[in-house]
Amino acid sequence: MLTSTSALILLVITLPIVIWAALSDLKRMKIPNKAVLALAAVWPLIGWYLVPFDAWLWGFALMAIVLVIGYLAYVTGTFGAGDAKYAAAMAGIFTGADYGLVMLLVAGCLIGALVTHRIMRAIPAIRRLTPDWESWTQRRYFPLGFALSGILVFYLLAQIWPQV
Repeated sequence: MLTSTSALILLVITLPIVIWAALSDLKRMKIPNKAVLALAAVWPLIGWYLVPFDAWLWGFALMAIVLVIGYLAYVTGTFGAGDAKYAAAMAGIFTGADYGLVMLLVAGCLIGALVTHRIMRAIPAIRRLTPDWESWTQRRYFPLGFALSGILVFYLLAQIWPQV
């Protein structure tokens, strides 16, 4: 598990990347490979400093497992390829996490992102500010990068928040 300080460091480093990925997914329904690579580089470059060495190594295994699961979901049409890569890129950060908390965050962020997206889509002022966003008119797919970004941010915030 991450310490509060480690989570804060990761949040500061990853926040610009996840905002970029989420906005790109909302606008073009694509997560840029540069954003995926930037996020994937955080764990090898910074993770070793923030967690014990064995946890750092397990982070790479977790990234590989999530990539395989994401690829299988992509093949079945359940997940986009960019979403699979993006999820794998962030997976190392969840090494040693309480997986009950992670599953709760996944469910909450998926529902929250869907509801937020639908509400924003229904507000004319927002639509006028973002008329070229593909996610507003896309009926078959949802910008999952928006939800995935939320999962990482809220997980890191939960690690920073004082434990009771």
